[in-house]
Amino acid sequence: MDLGLAGRTVIVTGGASNIGRGIVLGFARERANIVIADLDTAQSQRTALDAEALGGYAVPVRADVCNSSEVEGLVQEALDQFGRIDVLVNNAAWTVQGALLLEKQEEEIHREISNAYWSALCCAKAVTLHMIDRKHGRIINLGSNLVRSGQAGAVVHSGNKAAIIGLTRALAKEMGRYNVTVNCVSPGLVLPEKPDDVGEGSYWHTLSKEVFTPDFVKKTVRGNPIRRAGKAEEIADMVVFLASDEASFITGQVIGVDGGAYLTE
Repeated sequence: MDLGLAGRTVIVTGGASNIGRGIVLGFARERANIVIADLDTAQSQRTALDAEALGGYAVPVRADVCNSSEVEGLVQEALDQFGRIDVLVNNAAWTVQGALLLEKQEEEIHREISNAYWSALCCAKAVTLHMIDRKHGRIINLGSNLVRSGQAGAVVHSGNKAAIIGLTRALAKEMGRYNVTVNCVSPGLVLPEKPDDVGEGSYWHTLSKEVFTPDFVKKTVRGNPIRRAGKAEEIADMVVFLASDEASFITGQVIGVDGGAYLTE
């Protein structure tokens, strides 16, 4: 489907692996210009090559999106390369799931908050002035259905994603007058389909031996109405739609793409 995104510039944070990679490839199919912001240089390069094979133009930029100076550099790189920024996708996050809150070190907690919530604030702040000047823009944040259900071992992660929803709704009210929409896509479980979909910096890399076994997948999704894990491209489809002019009257929304998982809670 041609959503009119050809030639538009998109920044995707955490764009090298799994969901982020899927989002990059989704925009590539629409022939967009994509800046892949990630610390995993090798995986970013692989994703960029795959994006270009699909018709997009992708530039990997190594940037720590928790660092405001590096975020400013990332935005400037996008402007230098393409002269405009149309879309920001705040996908970057990091977590150690499974550890109870009382087991987590303070440094780990700060790192989780910084990667998921602070990075989204930094990146949104860095692009808003440009979007205001152009009277056009799309900011799409990645949430999680764990905000609704909660999960032991994911206290900090769930709190971060709840904050992302608050950020989405408040920023939508600030930016609407400038024709900038802000929405949140809330995925359910999305497993990488093959080992090449994740790099060494990905959360899934350490779990790859169990993730790619039929037994793991079957146990994980057996309670979902749609009895399978999600695919990165399915999350990407929603993100790409929200970035398009077809979604110009949608803002401040949290849209679940989770195969009905929330219905079982």
